[in-house]
Amino acid sequence: MSSARSLSSEEKLALLKQIQEAYGKCKEFGDDKVQLAMQTYEMVDKHIRRLDTDLARFEADLKEKQIESSDYDSSSSKGKKKGRTQKEKKAARARSKGKNSDEEAPKAAQKKLKLVRTSPEYGMPSVTFGSVHPSDVLDMPVDPNEPTYCLCHQVSYGEMIGCDNPDCSIEWFHFACVGLTTKPRGKWFCPRCSQERKKK
Repeated sequence: MSSARSLSSEEKLALLKQIQEAYGKCKEFGDDKVQLAMQTYEMVDKHIRRLDTDLARFEADLKEKQIESSDYDSSSSKGKKKGRTQKEKKAARARSKGKNSDEEAPKAAQKKLKLVRTSPEYGMPSVTFGSVHPSDVLDMPVDPNEPTYCLCHQVSYGEMIGCDNPDCSIEWFHFACVGLTTKPRGKWFCPRCSQERKKK
């Protein structure tokens, strides 16, 4: 205090300007940190939504494959039943032709039956996706607790700028909504606060 009192008015004014400039830089750095935090949040949220979309598409593909495999199983089982009926008719005809035919028919029937029994082992396997429960992740609502900003009353996204009026009710604005493409130098006030300042 004693050293400050010994300073001249010009020196005091110069020191006050330095303090003001340092405060302005600190505030600018703070705004940049908030901006980076909001951009990081937006990026993470975007990736989460993309993962949800990919998960829903993947589950839909699995469900479609399950339907296709069940259709294949039903059609192949019908073909097997039809094949057995034809084989039984052929075996009956062979038995009516004579003793030689009666001896050969069971052997042929056994071979054919053996093929019928073993064919599922070498055929298309049936895939079951009973453990997959498709979720409606595409219809996930936006978090109602997420705060909204700007004149558009939307959540944070893209580049945003903070109003330098400490009493501003909105505080943060999207660049596009206030007609900005780059961050302006110095203090910036939103359209509402600018009008109020002009009235004063």
